[in-house]
Amino acid sequence: MSNVAAPAEAPVRDHVFHRNLLKKYPVAVRAAGVYIFDSDGKAYLDASSGAVAANLGHGVQEIVDAMAAQASQVAFAHTLRFETPVMVETAGRIADLSPEGLETVYFASGGSEANEAAMKLARQFHLDSGRPGKHLVVGRWQSYHGNTLGALSAGGDVGRRTSFSPMLAPYPHVSAPENEPLESVCPHDGGPGEQFDYIGEFEQVIARVGAENISAFICEAIVGSQQGAVVPHPKYLGRVRELCDRHDIVLIIDEVMTGFGRTGKNFAVEHFGVTPDIITFGKGVTGGYAPLSGMIVHDRIVDVIRERSDGVFRHGYTYSGHPVCLAAGNAALTYYTDNDVLDNVVTQGRYLREQLDELQARQPRMGPVRGRGLLLGFDLLDVPGRRHITSEAFNEMAMQNGAIFYPGKGRIDGIRGQHLLIAPPLTIQRVDIDLMLDVLEQTLTDVDVEVSSLIINERNAL
Repeated sequence: MSNVAAPAEAPVRDHVFHRNLLKKYPVAVRAAGVYIFDSDGKAYLDASSGAVAANLGHGVQEIVDAMAAQASQVAFAHTLRFETPVMVETAGRIADLSPEGLETVYFASGGSEANEAAMKLARQFHLDSGRPGKHLVVGRWQSYHGNTLGALSAGGDVGRRTSFSPMLAPYPHVSAPENEPLESVCPHDGGPGEQFDYIGEFEQVIARVGAENISAFICEAIVGSQQGAVVPHPKYLGRVRELCDRHDIVLIIDEVMTGFGRTGKNFAVEHFGVTPDIITFGKGVTGGYAPLSGMIVHDRIVDVIRERSDGVFRHGYTYSGHPVCLAAGNAALTYYTDNDVLDNVVTQGRYLREQLDELQARQPRMGPVRGRGLLLGFDLLDVPGRRHITSEAFNEMAMQNGAIFYPGKGRIDGIRGQHLLIAPPLTIQRVDIDLMLDVLEQTLTDVDVEVSSLIINERNAL
């Protein structure tokens, strides 16, 4: 018998290009309701709906069945050659939910694609209208419209833009309003206590680059991930609408995160009584069950394309109008209606806001709570004499305690500021909200426990 030890088996190589190659992620093996379960059997309350996409929670059998049924009939048909009944039906249902005048729906797969399509449509609209110089898109700082180069160019996420800045289009940007004052402290130019006119800044940009060169203005009605549910002054979007009308600028409202009930309305722009030229959507349209996004376009734009471009929008994606994804969207829209989901958002959102306000009053690390419906957020504050905590590190601790929140940073100037977004599935009930709040409070307490083994990344310190 040989005394030579058998060679150890080589470890199985992991071929996944992980979001972070140095991080070990829990493996999700099952999900139901507002919970995700990992391979070790640990349950996590999904207090962020994934990336604010799983609006209807996990395991909705009606949506799964609709996708399977569609796949067995027509799994794929390219929209240059065919339409499908599910595309026509889903487009009609989305149009019925939209502000008056927005009647035509173009489908894509993700939010970045939808926003790029909207920017290209605005350009073609101006070309067809005899305004060939209009090509610039004005975006806002501390806003996010996607990670493709065009969407990143219009967005104002400093952290995501920095590495790729030489590749980005030179689009002008203005400041996104802070909370609800129409005039408040500007994160870029305003000193302490100095008041800043956000509409005036937009007017200055128009004057500087020339209205004849500006094609579109894109913004979120309520800023999601980059500012943590910041709600503008009630008159802000109306003033923006007036400027766009005056200078023939297409107004694009990005509802990828806020659409389909997240804020208690079908679309967040409804809170402000403004009708945009284009609404982009994604995420919640299928509740996260399949990749589907798109844009809802005002008749005045569609009419120009129909009359002056032979009806052809010079743009397209292979998976535009994918039948199985549309089946998921159509079934999700039915679920929203049949289960009075918007009513639940209003009821549970009010309760969650009340409880968060009470928690904030006794937790020095919580800034004032902001947002609408079930899109709520607050700043994570430093406490004198205690350790600094980043939102990402906070969320790691929260996951250990059994809940997943949505961490963010850079709210002040793209670099400084840590915040947390709370956006559970729109079907959540009070018993699960109470559990979520318990985890949040426990994590706020754990931050200051000296025996914690958490490693704080001081490079992100304010």
